[in-house]
Amino acid sequence: MSVTVYGIKNCGTMRKAFAWLAERGVAYAFHDYKREGVTEEALARWCEAAGWEKVINRAGMTFRKLPDAAKADLTREKAIALMLAQPGMIKRPVLEAPGTLEIGFKPERYAEIFR
Repeated sequence: MSVTVYGIKNCGTMRKAFAWLAERGVAYAFHDYKREGVTEEALARWCEAAGWEKVINRAGMTFRKLPDAAKADLTREKAIALMLAQPGMIKRPVLEAPGTLEIGFKPERYAEIFR
């Protein structure tokens, strides 16, 4: 199974996901979207599958620091543009595997995915 984990290396939630995967011997490729960027195609794919409301991290500092005008009247297109400009605004981790997309880390969901 080809697994890619997208996120930011120095994030507590990412470290939990990495540890969970390592403890279970799940091989994965890591894509640091803060350093390597993220494509509009990937964001569109994730937003189509999970909904842009789930992909954007409104609780994170990057989003909260935005001016109110930038946060107002969010649409899918506006959210994607914001996440492209500031990838730190993407909820983490994003896990892609054949037929699976998981946004965020919940051990019970990972356990279902990797039975």
